[in-house]
Amino acid sequence: MIGRIGFWTAFVVVHAVLAWICLGLPGSGIGEYAIGLPLGDVSLVYRPWIEQALSGGPVVGITQEWVYPIAAILPMIAAMGFGPDLYAPAWLALITLLNAAGFAVLLGTRPSRRREIAAWWWLAFTALLGPIAVARIDAVTVPIAVVALLLMARHPSVAGVLLAVATWMKVWPAALIAALLVSSRSRGAVLLAGVATSAAIGLLVGVLGGGEHLFGFVSAQTGRGLQIESPVATPYLWLVSAQVPGSYIYYDREILTFQVTGPGTEAVIGLMTPLLALAVAGTVLTGVLAVKRGASVLRLFPSLALALVLVLIAFNKVGSPQFQTWLIAPVIVGLVYRGRAFAWPAGIALALASLTQLLYPYLYGGLLSATPAMVCVLSVRNAGLFVLLAWALADVFGAGADQSSPRAASSRSTLPVSSPE
Repeated sequence: MIGRIGFWTAFVVVHAVLAWICLGLPGSGIGEYAIGLPLGDVSLVYRPWIEQALSGGPVVGITQEWVYPIAAILPMIAAMGFGPDLYAPAWLALITLLNAAGFAVLLGTRPSRRREIAAWWWLAFTALLGPIAVARIDAVTVPIAVVALLLMARHPSVAGVLLAVATWMKVWPAALIAALLVSSRSRGAVLLAGVATSAAIGLLVGVLGGGEHLFGFVSAQTGRGLQIESPVATPYLWLVSAQVPGSYIYYDREILTFQVTGPGTEAVIGLMTPLLALAVAGTVLTGVLAVKRGASVLRLFPSLALALVLVLIAFNKVGSPQFQTWLIAPVIVGLVYRGRAFAWPAGIALALASLTQLLYPYLYGGLLSATPAMVCVLSVRNAGLFVLLAWALADVFGAGADQSSPRAASSRSTLPVSSPE
């Protein structure tokens, strides 16, 4: 009982501190001393979208193109339940409730040692990542994905529905679906549930008159430039830092983000989407080969899911600090089902979270000014993503090598109902 009280006390403290930072850090300063606004997207972007829709104006994703998949509008509308003046606190309360639900499912009634470690890791990662962990639409999808993966063993159809809904809010959970389709024999239930959920969402959007904009988020992403935090933008930031002519940071008012330009950026922008597709295909193929060599889902799925999520981050021309939250679900399932084997990726992820909080919000002005110190921090963080990706791919590649034992054979087709101690 004391242990459970300790978990929930820590949960409340972490989320209360992050809420306090979000509400009390207004974003200030000039140049390299400027501080980012944690709730900027929530208060200055999400709320105006919903106010516009509720006042009879255009509805994003329905009557006009939108940068997000259509289901992202649901939590944005929910946060308006207490009115526009309380939109930001309501958003934070919504994220806290969703995280609490995911945390409760993770702990269960009698948590194993592995689940306890995963719960502490989740709290540590959230605290180290800082306010951005709760201040973007990505924060809604994370607990949904965590719950889906934890329910996968008993309820694959429910997991498929949850992952489909999360994907229609932010695309990244598609990586988890792909990992399940490769590694689990419950793939049929997951696929059927996901397709049915997606069809229902598409039908509803069509009835509301937004069919032509259903996949508008795809074209919105492919047309974007190099966002400054993305790994591919890092060399250009060094050019800006060195004041190389033609290299500079600018604010894209259509996408509402900071991007970088320099020699050859147009060619790089054109290459990144096919390169991302090739990286995803190569990672999936590596997982398929591991399955053919006899890899069990218990051995393969966590590292394959982590690898695919990292590919979406590392080979993306878009890069935002909240992308680090995508690591939470695959690392948690890795800690739950593989224990100490996932200690290294869990530790690296914590380091990445810490570096990301340095970058945003506290020292964001230094990054926008391309000061060498902050570009160096970003370079280390982005290099860490590739180190973690290399670990995950190596683990996927070797997943079929140790599957000859009876215990491995027994776990080959499905995730265990409860995690081993």
